[in-house]
Amino acid sequence: MNYFRIVLSEFSESEKEILLKHFSNVDDSVFAIVTPRQVDRGALMSRYSRTDKSMRKVFLDEFLQNENRGEEFYNKVLLEYGDDSVAELGEAQIAIEGISNIAVKKIEDRRIGLSYLEKSSRYVAWDKKINGAYKFFKDTDIMNSRYADQYLESCNLDFDAYSKNIEPMISHIREREPIENQKFKNLSGADVLFSHLRDSDDIKSATRIYNATIKAKALDILRGILPASTLTNVGITGNGRAFEYLLTILYSSNLREERDIAVKMNRELDTTIRSFVKRADDRHGRDLQKYLAEVKNTAGIFNKKYLKSIKTSDFLVEIVEYESEKKAEEHIISALLYEQSFGMPYNKILSQIRKMRAPVRKKIIRAFTNLRQNRRQRPPRGFEMTDYTFDLLTNFGMFRDFHRHRVLTLERQLLTTDHGFSIPEEILSFGIEKEFRDCMYKSKEVFDLLRQKVPEQAQYVVNFA
Repeated sequence: MNYFRIVLSEFSESEKEILLKHFSNVDDSVFAIVTPRQVDRGALMSRYSRTDKSMRKVFLDEFLQNENRGEEFYNKVLLEYGDDSVAELGEAQIAIEGISNIAVKKIEDRRIGLSYLEKSSRYVAWDKKINGAYKFFKDTDIMNSRYADQYLESCNLDFDAYSKNIEPMISHIREREPIENQKFKNLSGADVLFSHLRDSDDIKSATRIYNATIKAKALDILRGILPASTLTNVGITGNGRAFEYLLTILYSSNLREERDIAVKMNRELDTTIRSFVKRADDRHGRDLQKYLAEVKNTAGIFNKKYLKSIKTSDFLVEIVEYESEKKAEEHIISALLYEQSFGMPYNKILSQIRKMRAPVRKKIIRAFTNLRQNRRQRPPRGFEMTDYTFDLLTNFGMFRDFHRHRVLTLERQLLTTDHGFSIPEEILSFGIEKEFRDCMYKSKEVFDLLRQKVPEQAQYVVNFA
């Protein structure tokens, strides 16, 4: 602390007053950068790594004297030198409203450098009408085709079935799971039946929790009826480098909706981190867009040339490749012990672990797993040092949950109606099986028509089930 006070004594009182408008303090070795322009924050961070000056000194000497310093720095380092890493020093938050469940999943496929919060299909009902009509995505290519009327009919059928059954389904679940039979925590933290609660605050809290839980269950059961054209909202927080790549992906899409989102997102990011995303649609960006499109086209060509169409089995989860249990344990244990094995090469550790007997390996694995008390305590990275490849056949609703929570490498195919659909047990007990099936059959009928002309756009009509 004394060292930093001595250094800062070089600054005059007027300079300190200026610094306090751009940094959280002027007398500590840990401080926040609060200068308002994002480009200056990022440039300060990057410039900081290229000088022996303190950051506050860099700011006074370079940025205070030239209001365009941040912009100039990024034009040189990012655009001229192509130093991609500095693009991670700019961050932004973007909200996108009224986009389809197809587009939002394409956006959320980009997991490195971006974080998402999406409108829930469990806690929010998607039954609103505007001017007497349900709102869902109407793709231009579909609406300009001869199948536009069938598409509208299918989506409206889905929303009618979904909307009119929300309240009846809530009542049905209430009857099956009455509040009197449910346990809730009282003020002392004990789990007791609702009928045994005495405190009025406990009763109010329990009733509120029960109502929210029942509604969530009802919406979860019914969401299988919704089509992928259902509109949602998503908030994105991320760094410039990740946003730039996301924009490039969207620009190269075959779907007009995703290309339009790219244009709008690019425009809004220009208001906050323009210097960080300039390359998304410049000459280099367009070259990358072309490359991504060619990758997709090349895969399609080889797919048709070398892969025969084979009727799939009705698998749900199939493990395709995996390491033996012995090898997996060896890799995991070696990685777990590596950090504390000062100066010992990984291959030397692995060779010793390979000599261990199975009971010893399992003892070590259990010792680490027993340390974990709850889901918030994440296992160490050593547990990632083994490989398994699974092929999952799921409905779209289930995929959305896997997609949102995954910590893995995920590849996926386009949505299709070829594998049938899932019917929740509650749909059967509630007595709307025919209505549910009618929605699924109509969806498949329209999907099969659309896929002949616009296979990617045909996804919009596929139900969550």
